[in-house]
Amino acid sequence: MNPAGEGRAKPGPVVRTTLRTADGVPIEAVHVPCAVPSRDSGTPGPHPVAIVVAHGFTGSADRPAVRRAATAFAQRAGVITFSFRGHGRSGGRSTVGDREVLDLDAAVAWARALGYPRVATVGFSMGGSVVLRHAALGAAGPGGRTEARTDAVAAVSAPARWYYRGTAPMRRLHWVVTTPAGRLVARAGLGTRISGARWSPVPLAPYEAVPLIAPTPVLVVHGDRDPYFPLDHGHMLAAAGPAELWVERGMGHAENAVDDDLLARLADWLAVTAVR
Repeated sequence: MNPAGEGRAKPGPVVRTTLRTADGVPIEAVHVPCAVPSRDSGTPGPHPVAIVVAHGFTGSADRPAVRRAATAFAQRAGVITFSFRGHGRSGGRSTVGDREVLDLDAAVAWARALGYPRVATVGFSMGGSVVLRHAALGAAGPGGRTEARTDAVAAVSAPARWYYRGTAPMRRLHWVVTTPAGRLVARAGLGTRISGARWSPVPLAPYEAVPLIAPTPVLVVHGDRDPYFPLDHGHMLAAAGPAELWVERGMGHAENAVDDDLLARLADWLAVTAVR
């Protein structure tokens, strides 16, 4: 493990912008060019793959764990991070995985507009459920937007099904999301603004999305010590397949639990698989 990132090349200039989703929400986004010189030019970029990172609930583009992931991924590809609605400097209110698919859609479309011919997505926890649904919707036929389609998808620590309350952390999270007092705590203490509206209709469950993504490659990553979603969520997603499953021994939950070795393996899988 290399927490300091020693020996890594540094990425080029970072570009920040504000994207606008299909429903009009302003989303902050950050582009980190690949740190490794391209084989053709001998200078950083352009590279054929962008990796778009979707953070977990209460995260943002500027959280240390997300920045650390972006630095690791930038050794293999260009990277785009962003803050979901209701998080960080983005506008709107979080719908905890429903309309967030539009936020990811805007980030992927930006990657295409920057000139990346291939785009891979990786999501953590709530972000994992979003990347799966986004890929399924993009592969669903002529209604999918070509500029926002994905070429490889990885879901890390993602739930397989909605409304799960089988662990103490998830029971606390449901209190935060579903009660006025909980939403006040989230806003004041976590900087996360949550919508009080109920889902209508209920979005496609992550395990229902997985089989719709083919032929786009799917990777499911889950820790065997996840305190939020037990390992059966990872197995359920992979079994819905086709999907590759990595069970990470000793790993907890989402981006805060991912070590440098796993980040490097994820970067390799995303960068290589997206161009196959």
